[in-house]
Amino acid sequence: MIKTYKTETRMNASAPDVSHHTTEQLGLRCLIHPRLCFETCCLFALLSLGLTVQGAVNVTQHHNHLSRDGLYIDPAFTTALSAGLTRDEAFNGAINGEVYAQPLYIEGGPGGRPVIIAVTELNNVFALDAIDGSVVWQTNVAPPVEPSSLPCGNISIFGITGTPVVDLPSRALFFNAVTLDTNSATVEHLIYSMNVDTGMVNPGWPVNVNSNAIFGTTMFVSLAQGERGALTVIGTNVYVPYGGLAGDCLTYYGWVIGVTMDNPANVMAWSTSATRGGIWAVGGIASDGVDPFVATGNTSSPSTWSGGEAIIHLTPTLQLTGTADYWAPTNWLTLDDEDLDIGGSGPVLINVPGATPSNLVVALGKDGNIYLLNQTNLGGISTPVAQTNVASSAIIQAAASYQTTKGTYVVFANSGNLYSLLIGASNPPTITSAWTANQNGSGSPFVTSTDGTNNVVVWGIGAGSSGNQRLYGFDGDTGATVFNGGGSNELMSSTSPFITGIVARGRIYVANNYQVYAFNVPGQTASSITLTNPIILPGGSFQFSFTNVPGALFNAFETTNFTDALTNWNWLGEATEVSSGQYQFIDSQTPTSSERFYRVSSP
Repeated sequence: MIKTYKTETRMNASAPDVSHHTTEQLGLRCLIHPRLCFETCCLFALLSLGLTVQGAVNVTQHHNHLSRDGLYIDPAFTTALSAGLTRDEAFNGAINGEVYAQPLYIEGGPGGRPVIIAVTELNNVFALDAIDGSVVWQTNVAPPVEPSSLPCGNISIFGITGTPVVDLPSRALFFNAVTLDTNSATVEHLIYSMNVDTGMVNPGWPVNVNSNAIFGTTMFVSLAQGERGALTVIGTNVYVPYGGLAGDCLTYYGWVIGVTMDNPANVMAWSTSATRGGIWAVGGIASDGVDPFVATGNTSSPSTWSGGEAIIHLTPTLQLTGTADYWAPTNWLTLDDEDLDIGGSGPVLINVPGATPSNLVVALGKDGNIYLLNQTNLGGISTPVAQTNVASSAIIQAAASYQTTKGTYVVFANSGNLYSLLIGASNPPTITSAWTANQNGSGSPFVTSTDGTNNVVVWGIGAGSSGNQRLYGFDGDTGATVFNGGGSNELMSSTSPFITGIVARGRIYVANNYQVYAFNVPGQTASSITLTNPIILPGGSFQFSFTNVPGALFNAFETTNFTDALTNWNWLGEATEVSSGQYQFIDSQTPTSSERFYRVSSP
């Protein structure tokens, strides 16, 4: 059902005269100084559908932020409403291929329609309509690699594994794809840049890592390397981490490759000095907004430390400058010998107000320990700021972090459970167990909050072959169950280990093998739009306002021909929420003598 309203405004140099009439359409006629006179007619039509509120409008990277905290601020996810989460059965979400990467959520594309980006091991890239799950575009970039072409590994078909990243200013999507060279039949790692709105590969890409990456005398050999970790955009560069393949076959290294986004011929590289030392954690590369931080795995037991079992802080040009920029435990060689990687979980950067130091790096190891490090001075081979044994088995996942009124927490997954730790604001900071909850699988946690500290819900996924394929939600302070997996309609299938979900506009999205699922919180239905304060701004721009549910997505369209099909109207952009529930839109087009009609719709 479409609800429309009519408003007629007569405006002169002194004061506006505005009258409102409810009819079958809304028209706005503005009369100003004769030399600037133009007519603007506005149609505001709102589809009556369930609409949810939202804080973030784009999920461009793994765990939502460079810090890799996995926090999503969304006013729709109150604790009470989160308990009523349901799967959207009308959401199609069909994709082709196995999935290990987190999906992304991108707004601002053609027609204002938000999309979900999902990548698969068949080297397929999908943009799905974020509302109904239909395919907006799809691209296959290259043939994937069959197991018979690899020396080892545990992924049946090898294509796109790591979570991609989007650079919003350039509307570019970056990812790593593994393929076979059509002439030599050799395995190649290719870094792609793709237009996120069309699925077209950008000029100058892909970058062949095998022929471009060198560090000192070490050459990148694609056959021995895997790409499991998430990519990162920092400044003008995109960074990609590499480790080995499951089974540790052939000679590989831990690599970070950097490529300048507007000059793909400029390739930077850093690698561990010793063999192995893979950078293979799901979260990949974290950042403070300036520099990359990575976690490396076990090296091949060199006589001196050579880059493995460590947290590494690199410069933007991938230089390692001194002991302030790396940390390795004093027993690194023992960890090497026993295959107990520091690199099983990527670094998470947190801030603990009142602690000394307050800016910390969180590392979690296969030795079951959590380590807190000084972000500004990692300390070389040394005792960490704090450490505690928190698990009896290897920690392999992507941790998350959040704050409530009680303090700063770190939450991680291990052996089917979620463990939340409270980081104490002291000198040095302390680590205290807060709660443990059963998520029935091996998913990586993510967190929602209505404002950053209240209504905090930690979400887990019963992922992996032994998981129960359900979502779970737990109170951030107590671990009490908020959402207990739902009913038969909320059951998923074929979730890969260590996957995580994303949150956007009152929805949770989870990308599984061959399927993206969407879950809604109840309520949050948009009301009819009531136009307020339509004015002509100095210079001729037209501004209007309206009130509706907080955090919603409203798109503005215009046309000069009212009889045009709505699909042919020009998308102008999104209305700005200037305060809670109060929206404003400005059309800055140059005034003409032509009529212009406007439509606001959601989404």
